[in-house]
Amino acid sequence: MTPQLEILRSPRPAEVAAERLARAIARVDAERGACRLAIPGGSALAVLPHVLEDLSKGTWSRVQLTWVDERCVPASDEGSNRGGYLRLGLPPPASALPLWADDDDDPARAVARFERAFAREFAGGLDVALLGLGEDGHVASLFPGHAALQATGAAVFVADSPKPPPRRMSLTLPVLQATPHAVMMAAGTGKRAALRRVIQREDGLPTTALASLVIATDIDSEGESDE
Repeated sequence: MTPQLEILRSPRPAEVAAERLARAIARVDAERGACRLAIPGGSALAVLPHVLEDLSKGTWSRVQLTWVDERCVPASDEGSNRGGYLRLGLPPPASALPLWADDDDDPARAVARFERAFAREFAGGLDVALLGLGEDGHVASLFPGHAALQATGAAVFVADSPKPPPRRMSLTLPVLQATPHAVMMAAGTGKRAALRRVIQREDGLPTTALASLVIATDIDSEGESDE
């Protein structure tokens, strides 16, 4: 499937991404009275405080939250995406479903636990996803050319991530493909080559399979395709 791409360039990409993400959350909340949202870790977390500024009072308290990927470490570890979110000190959402919980010790059991809860609490799908972009073109913990791209179900354990740490959990590509609203933040010149590949819709990139993608970036138009 060829994705619908919209590129929003700004010296403040976190704020631009937040405006689009908040708009999507508010639209879903108005329709359903709740919104199922997945978030990453890393630099993209800078979007979230701006999202809460843009949302009407009470909307965030109806968000059902989960993560697009996670390292298999406790939330207290500085590498934990969930821990990074908790350290922002934001108000609590309606619920939060971890990919890797502090009491998880076995990846297969963690996948089974998550998939049961995702089916029960999220009806097996998302409304909105916030994504980051890796310098190699990966999103979540779905790396170009990796076997995890072929996974079905809701979650996949990645035992050999090309980027450390090697043990990770990720939502699967089918879950992201079925998500109607995806907003990505791609900031910094180190992401220029990856952004160019995303815009050129390179075969094998996870983003090429997404139905719709809005990208907020501070990278200039040299990241675009020459087509």
